[in-house]
Amino acid sequence: VQLQASGGGLVQAGGSLRLSCVVSGSIFSIGDMGWYRQAPGKQRELVATITRSGAINYADSVKGRFAISRDNAKKQVYLQMNSLKPEDTAVYYCNAALVPVGRYWGQGTEVTVSS
Repeated sequence: VQLQASGGGLVQAGGSLRLSCVVSGSIFSIGDMGWYRQAPGKQRELVATITRSGAINYADSVKGRFAISRDNAKKQVYLQMNSLKPEDTAVYYCNAALVPVGRYWGQGTEVTVSS
């Protein structure tokens, strides 16, 4: 079982990126999914989470700019990031509660926003 994140890259301030994360392996179902990020020298922080039924929570710093979504059939979670700022620069990690194996982290995808 693993989570594979992709979609990171280098973008200018004001630009957009779309991150994807797919769950592979034998699982029964997926509960909450989310995105977290860790900037250099800082602790990992929550960006956005989404429940299986679609309830969403965002960090205040990304509200109105980022949108999280999921496709339960494809076992994927997405993060559309718009109006990116240099302070959004970080490694972004996906996270999911996988039944019955537990909570897993993806390997991270790096996002760099230049000013």
